[in-house]
Amino acid sequence: MAEELRIDERLTIPLTEIELRASRSSGPGGQHANVTASRVEAVFDVAASRSLDEARRARLLERLGPVVTAVAQDARGQSRNRELALGRLAAKLAAALRTPKRRRPTRPTSASRRRRLEQKRRTGERKQARRRWSPDD
Repeated sequence: MAEELRIDERLTIPLTEIELRASRSSGPGGQHANVTASRVEAVFDVAASRSLDEARRARLLERLGPVVTAVAQDARGQSRNRELALGRLAAKLAAALRTPKRRRPTRPTSASRRRRLEQKRRTGERKQARRRWSPDD
């Protein structure tokens, strides 16, 4: 078993910084779920982490808050739920650390401009046709 959780290609978090809690599950397992602690909750304290630099810590605090939690109770066994919870925690952290691509503004094409103006002209004609007729027109 790995001793650290890989978030992306540049960041790994030691498992000593992640608190794993086990409790009784409401998921699969039938009567087995009533007597075993198969639900796993992975808790990561962003504010107290020593593996994060200041920029990453600030971004995670802003987007996710001081404590990040991931829960798994999908599987029947605790070990599988542990893997699932750690995977979900890694996915949450990676998504929060991802910087969105900047949008480059584009211009409308000449065909789209022409279609828009044609649609406006037809709408105006339709509205004009609804008006009450008077001999002045």
